[in-house]
Amino acid sequence: MSSLEDILALTSALIRYRSTDTRPEERDRCAAHIMRWCDAEDIASSRVDNNGVTSLIIGPASKRAPLLFMAHYDVVEGPDALFQPVLSDGVLKGRGSIDDKYAVALSLVLFRDHLRHLRAQGRSQDDMPLQLLITGDEETGGYDGARHALGHVGAEFCIALDGGSPSTVITKEKGIIDCTLTAHGRAAHGARPWLGTNAVECLMADYMALKRLFPGQDDPTDPIHWHRSLNLGIVRAGTAVNQVPDLATAWLDVRYTEHDDPQALFAAMQESIRGELVATRTEPVFHSGETPWIDRLLACAPGASTGFAHGASDARFLSEHGIPGVVWGAEGETSQHGPDEHLLVDSLDTVHKALAAFVRTAGGTA
Repeated sequence: MSSLEDILALTSALIRYRSTDTRPEERDRCAAHIMRWCDAEDIASSRVDNNGVTSLIIGPASKRAPLLFMAHYDVVEGPDALFQPVLSDGVLKGRGSIDDKYAVALSLVLFRDHLRHLRAQGRSQDDMPLQLLITGDEETGGYDGARHALGHVGAEFCIALDGGSPSTVITKEKGIIDCTLTAHGRAAHGARPWLGTNAVECLMADYMALKRLFPGQDDPTDPIHWHRSLNLGIVRAGTAVNQVPDLATAWLDVRYTEHDDPQALFAAMQESIRGELVATRTEPVFHSGETPWIDRLLACAPGASTGFAHGASDARFLSEHGIPGVVWGAEGETSQHGPDEHLLVDSLDTVHKALAAFVRTAGGTA
């Protein structure tokens, strides 16, 4: 089989594992499948376990190489049918097809092929210019996977392989502030609402006040939307339809750019409301940093240019470990996490060819 066929076959095998955060035994089975594949290809791998999450490191024994490719084998839940891969008309369908099991398979086959090239020259895995970090908790934050395991490797440049577009190499992603907004009211019978204070109405008044701090997010004429944003994801209030609720809580998702000071933004949010606002998670903006490796990558990927993403990935952990990097990958037509998750095979072929050339360049064999 060709390398592309090998990638698709391995991706399909991995899709069959329901490797979600609620099924740790399936995550372990998926990681074991990857390690068995490495053993069958005579590739040495090691594992790093942290709080029940297994990360796999594949590369030189020193765990140091110029390039690092990062991918993850965990997925989000979905209907049973999504865990049965279907390849038809140039499209691979299934959970993890674009997020992110194709990237696991892609990085493994790239590693294998270059290692075969080195071995034909009498060299070994210790001469590889590439190492892989394959993690198991990206979908739940990456704290026990990438954040922890990155401390065990060293590299000059990292590509976090994810779903995207071959035409856009992501050099920055927005930061995150997750928070809860709580409003208090006064309970009363639903037949006499004038005797109470409705906490939901208080909550919505606070939410509308917060939205004024996020101008432009509802502007349909803005094609880029590289600005901070606010999303109300969950609301909980009340216990009976005939009672005025005295407590209402909302969970908010704030995204911010490098032009925002997250501490100042959150302080302004608190000052604009009457209720209580508590930050539950804050993540930094991801920025690639200055490195000549980006130009080298672009030289291997004709037609590609740098860009940005509104979401976040494990790439945000790279800066705290002093590793410049980007996010890049194949096209899935933004089907990640959806009921029709899929991978466009032509785009995979494009990324595969570019990365193969990139690895050869790093190894001085271009």
